[in-house]
Amino acid sequence: QVRLVESGGGLVQAGGSLRLSCAASGFTSPYYAIGWFRQAPGKQREGVACFSSSEGRIYYAASVKGRFTISRDNAKSAVYLQMNNLKPEDTAVYYCAAGVAGLALRHWEYDYWGQGTQVTVSS
Repeated sequence: QVRLVESGGGLVQAGGSLRLSCAASGFTSPYYAIGWFRQAPGKQREGVACFSSSEGRIYYAASVKGRFTISRDNAKSAVYLQMNNLKPEDTAVYYCAAGVAGLALRHWEYDYWGQGTQVTVSS
């Protein structure tokens, strides 16, 4: 059974940084898409950054490009999101999600979700 566990959220001032971690387990194949999504109160869930597969391209939302960096450690089955120059509009619950290889940032195509971690950016 696939399991995704996020950690690393918290409260930070605008301009600060946070690093989110996602520990993944239960995959029967190394070829899957994995990434980060977020949902702010009253807004729809949106894609932030993802790997389309274990050796595929990386996608970033336009709103975070140049500020956020997604990375992975295959040996640890972990994915990270380094968030720099955070803005109040980045405040949201951040989710790690995984699905079949080849996906981009369309959240509805992902099958597996973590429980989420809250990120709050104060102005």
